[in-house]
Amino acid sequence: MNRSRANLTPEEGWSSLGLVAVMVVTAAWSIDDGEWVLGRGEWTDFLPWVAVFGVGIGFIGAKIGWSRWVAHIIGATFAALIVPIVVGSVLPNHGPTLGTQFVATADQAVRAWNDLIVNGDGATRATGHHLLVFGLLCWGTGQFAASAVFRHRRPLSAVVVVGAVLIGNMSATVRDQLGYLMLFSLASLFLLIRLHALDEQATWMRRRIGDPAAVRSIYLRGGTVFILVAVVGSLFLTATARSAPLAGAWEEVKPVLLDISAALQKYLPTGGDNRGFGSVQFGPSATVQTSWSPNSDLALTIQRPPGNTRRLYWRVIAYDLADKYGWGWTESTRTPRPAGEDVLAGSLDAPPAEGGVEISFTVTPVADRSSYVFSPLTPVKVDRDTALLGLGESDLFEAIHIEGHQPYVVTARIPLLGDDPPGALTQNQLRVAGTDYPDEIVNRYLPLPTDAVGPEAQKVLDTVLRATPKDNAFDVATTMVRELQNGARYRYDTDVSDVDCGELSVAECFAKSKAGFCQQYATLMTVLLRAHGIPARYVQGFLPGSLNPLTGVEQIPNSNGHAWVEVYFPRYGWIIFDPTGGQRSQVEALPVGKPVSGPSPRPSRSALPGDDGRPDVTRPSSRPGILPANTNDGGGVGPFLLAALLLIGVVGGIAFIAWQRGPRGPTTPDGAYDGVARLASRLGFGPKPTQTAYEYAAALGDILPNIRPELQTVATAKVEVAYGRRTLGEDRIRALRASYRRLRVGMLRLLFRRRQRRR
Repeated sequence: MNRSRANLTPEEGWSSLGLVAVMVVTAAWSIDDGEWVLGRGEWTDFLPWVAVFGVGIGFIGAKIGWSRWVAHIIGATFAALIVPIVVGSVLPNHGPTLGTQFVATADQAVRAWNDLIVNGDGATRATGHHLLVFGLLCWGTGQFAASAVFRHRRPLSAVVVVGAVLIGNMSATVRDQLGYLMLFSLASLFLLIRLHALDEQATWMRRRIGDPAAVRSIYLRGGTVFILVAVVGSLFLTATARSAPLAGAWEEVKPVLLDISAALQKYLPTGGDNRGFGSVQFGPSATVQTSWSPNSDLALTIQRPPGNTRRLYWRVIAYDLADKYGWGWTESTRTPRPAGEDVLAGSLDAPPAEGGVEISFTVTPVADRSSYVFSPLTPVKVDRDTALLGLGESDLFEAIHIEGHQPYVVTARIPLLGDDPPGALTQNQLRVAGTDYPDEIVNRYLPLPTDAVGPEAQKVLDTVLRATPKDNAFDVATTMVRELQNGARYRYDTDVSDVDCGELSVAECFAKSKAGFCQQYATLMTVLLRAHGIPARYVQGFLPGSLNPLTGVEQIPNSNGHAWVEVYFPRYGWIIFDPTGGQRSQVEALPVGKPVSGPSPRPSRSALPGDDGRPDVTRPSSRPGILPANTNDGGGVGPFLLAALLLIGVVGGIAFIAWQRGPRGPTTPDGAYDGVARLASRLGFGPKPTQTAYEYAAALGDILPNIRPELQTVATAKVEVAYGRRTLGEDRIRALRASYRRLRVGMLRLLFRRRQRRR
């Protein structure tokens, strides 16, 4: 019992253990303060505790006599058991027992896997997997820091790793976390000074010069003064500094970070006051977010013809593929368009031949904008080489890609309003546009996932249809806009991270909560129109900006980023409808126009017909890219666990074969002996400073008798060459190489041996 206590007493002192704990807990506090998971700070309150557990496991593993890998494996096993239980205890609707809490976390992880990987959805409602990742990160950081300090005496490694976690979190949130940085800096500096003082004390003891305790005291006092001066100086500089030496580098790398962020968006947690990049992001997929907080920095400047004051929506990108949590592209073809050529030639999105006027705009995007062309509704040509990102055989518009961020001139066809000339838009003309939709429009802009429309969304659709004067696409869409903009029933809110909709789709969630911003409004309207047989698509871009009518300069800030709906009308193409409440909509009102004779039929029912003649939104499409929602729960964690074990086995087998073959290149006695000593040291059985090569080989041979002959071969070669100045023949070199290969495998058994503590 006394021996165990002695083994656990750190030579570095208990204060060193406390300093390591403070460092790691500070990083955990920083993550907790960020409220990254749906803005629910109480969900991450467990992070400091699991960080302490990690420090404790790392410390015990270093002091109890386990080898490094055994200690890490045991620590990882404890983490895999404890952290899921802790996460399960904070999840809603968890069970009362440890087993049910573990299962709750596993279920969340499996649901996230099904949504993001199996179904390919743009997001997932599961949150437990984010909590699990944060918990394992804090545990692993604590275990590594304790192992680095108390096993390897490398405090700088611990400071760097924990500091990287802290700084990374601070850089991602706008919250003031200077206090956490100060606390971490104090703890890390005191730890470095303390261990340096201990090293100096040990050096003076070996040399028997002076009083070692006095030497340590001098280092500690001097280090404390240095720390205080450094911290005070840093605070002064923080309060007074105004320069930004890395601003230029940040601006250069920002476009790359925007692209990476857009690609990884669906895997990241939503919530917290994240710093972001100050820009609205556009990409091949658009996950509907739970919060919207752009800045008011300039996004782009438009030079319009002076006197042109029409309120124009600036379209960037359009989506056809609907999933439960967002939008995407079913497929995408890339067709180069040389400068000045018709960018929509041959596309069903090409503008009508009459009823519009071509206007040119000079667009100047800021340096970090996505490489897509900004255009009001229907672009005709661009003065630079571009590429049409199209959909299907008819190259339906998705976006127009353009290289670089230099200004460009885009010419767009703007529809005229009124009864004249022929083809101009009025309400009455759109009412009688009919339902003669091209097959490709029907196939691309009507399908829905099976669970997109639930009972609450169906209630909204029924309410709209009861209030619609005549069942035509224009009146249905107009009534739906009026319904969703009703402030008495729907609330415009840019932060709905506290709305818990479980596994409901975005449309169903918004129909139930009736709170959201443009993405929720546009999603619900697009889904309901499709459910009623009206082709519609989800579009992103910018609202009209601030226009100087005299100069024609229009400035658009990031805060004007917006999502809306476009509805297809035969002979007229896509028409904008903006259902967003909160007085955000700025769509130009169409004149009623003269009465127009013609049919006013119900919308087409030809697409995905159901038994009652209405479009069957529950029938999965056989078309590639349209995936019905997966109603299978995946069969639990068993298949994933089996696959993971098989993968680990394959990778481990390959690694073992590579390890057994040994290093390539010539084998030398010095290299073989150093390799044996280095491997044994990593496993906790390194040579003592006073041991000769023969003594060390004999000591290892006592622990592993099966490899004693190989150890003797390596030790003998080392002594003969290093001290006897002999040159070994080819036979001896081959024998040495063979022995070294066998040792690399045989010494792995040291993983399962307890390292004897040196006296």
